[in-house]
Amino acid sequence: MIDLRLSESELEARRNHLVEFIRDRADAAGTDRAVLGLSGGIDSTLTAYLAVEALGEENLHGLVMPGEVSREDNMSDAEWVAQELGIPYDVFEINPIVDQFLDAYTEAEGDQLAVGNARARTRGVLNYLVANHENALVLGTGNRSEALVGYFTKYGDGAVDCHPIGNLYKQQVRQLAAHVGVPEELVEKPPTAGLWAGQTDEEELGIDYDSLDAVLALNVDGPLSVAATARELGDVTEEQVRSIREMYERSEHKRRVPPAPEPLD
Repeated sequence: MIDLRLSESELEARRNHLVEFIRDRADAAGTDRAVLGLSGGIDSTLTAYLAVEALGEENLHGLVMPGEVSREDNMSDAEWVAQELGIPYDVFEINPIVDQFLDAYTEAEGDQLAVGNARARTRGVLNYLVANHENALVLGTGNRSEALVGYFTKYGDGAVDCHPIGNLYKQQVRQLAAHVGVPEELVEKPPTAGLWAGQTDEEELGIDYDSLDAVLALNVDGPLSVAATARELGDVTEEQVRSIREMYERSEHKRRVPPAPEPLD
């Protein structure tokens, strides 16, 4: 496995860079406030720590948005993070809202993916409802690993004003989180998007995050072929590398502004 970890000096430089990035994006939006959805996972927790450093705890509004399938420990961790950082936060139950969508379009009931994405998009709407009212920036929590394979919901958790940790691979997210003081139990907690019962990121992706990071670094961000990547890593098969490459190519539309036709001459 290749080592993508950052040195201590690199971690501190990255921390300062991301804190300054949040300040700059807030300034560009004409505000000193931000809204952040808190899931209890490492990505939103690290983003919260950086945002508090950038804007101050009084200027970060946390939203905890449990749904029918949200794990209770995740929501407890989300509230714990808000309380630990001293930020104001609200808890919004999204299930009644999602139920209204399903009452309006009953054909989607039982469609796990469609309903899961509706949960993510409901959270996005609430983020912007609060942010618009407070003249605040909506902070995203996406990392590079998930962005490259499209592991996010279009117009859901992907609907934000900026992604402060968007250039960090997942193992670097964990590393920087530990560096800024996030408790170890949250750093090592198994990630889940919480879109349906029993869902975990690594099970759905079919590969652990360290291996995913390595494949992305060598085959997507790097120049190695599928076969060469598998040989270099040793414990990852060509089939796994090819699957990750396909996820990257299929999800290209998620990383781009919706297309319009070229103007006629």
